[in-house]
Amino acid sequence: MEQDKIRKILERYNEGQCTPEEAAVIEEWFNSIGDQYTSPKSEQEVQADLSTVQRALMKQLQPAPRRFMRSWYYAAAAITVLVAAGAWFFQQRQQPVTPVTPGQQPIAGNQAQSTRVIADGFVTVNTPKGIQEQIALEDGSKIVLNAASKIRYPEHFTGKQRDIFLEEGEAWFDAAPGAQNSFTVHAGNVTTVALGTTFNVRAYTHEQQITVALLSGKVKVTTASQPFVILQPSEQASYNLRSLQLVKTNFNADEVTGWQKGYLIFKDASYEQVRIGIENRYGVTIINESNKSDWTYTGNFRQETLANVIETICLTESLSYTIGKDTVILKNKE
Repeated sequence: MEQDKIRKILERYNEGQCTPEEAAVIEEWFNSIGDQYTSPKSEQEVQADLSTVQRALMKQLQPAPRRFMRSWYYAAAAITVLVAAGAWFFQQRQQPVTPVTPGQQPIAGNQAQSTRVIADGFVTVNTPKGIQEQIALEDGSKIVLNAASKIRYPEHFTGKQRDIFLEEGEAWFDAAPGAQNSFTVHAGNVTTVALGTTFNVRAYTHEQQITVALLSGKVKVTTASQPFVILQPSEQASYNLRSLQLVKTNFNADEVTGWQKGYLIFKDASYEQVRIGIENRYGVTIINESNKSDWTYTGNFRQETLANVIETICLTESLSYTIGKDTVILKNKE
């Protein structure tokens, strides 16, 4: 099939215009295949996997009573169409969400640019809303800087310290091993020391909280007012800037690092967390003119349009909204 026809089929599903039978087959298909493709595969491998899934789905949808025959034929037709679309679809999915080389990673077509300034031996990188930045340090460490964030680090490391300063926002760190040179990230009153470790630090000012989440290795988290804590993988330490309490909990990796893939994953999120997540992802400004700001919102969005995200959240929170060029206004329902 031609690619424009394939796109239209997938777009019909995304717009909610498929039949219930087609939608059920598509969702089952996505759930069965979607998470398998974490590295590029050849066209032959893709086709082989798609054939396996086709056989499995067809087996599940064996025609039963006569009154369901028509629905079954619709579903079977949908499977055939989707398998034909598979090679194109997964070629698109296999494109890396963020490049492996240092550079700017625009989100949702944002035209803004990050800034990089070198002064007094330090490099300062600022990202606007809607832009992520990948940074490669001279020691081999890697940083992914989220949107609306600011980081500062030495142009050249000297002595036994590798000090990084996350002055605002969020960043993911892959610290290169260095037994004699500790890798330290400073974010407000929270200091994280690591050796050969991957971890995420979130320190947006409006959230009144700094969170360090460990993905691999081991880190020590210290604050000005609390005893230090040692984190193991899948543990995070959250420091409340109002109560000055440091709390250790467990986390799901997607909830912490999903922003690198363009995901929005909220779990009992406050209004500020939801606002910051959407603004960073889509490069917009959200203005809340409603009387509702005490949120505990839970929801997952993966590669959704801004309109779909706002529509879903407003339905949950019983709000109305308008979307302009770069502004979203939330209002009470009349």
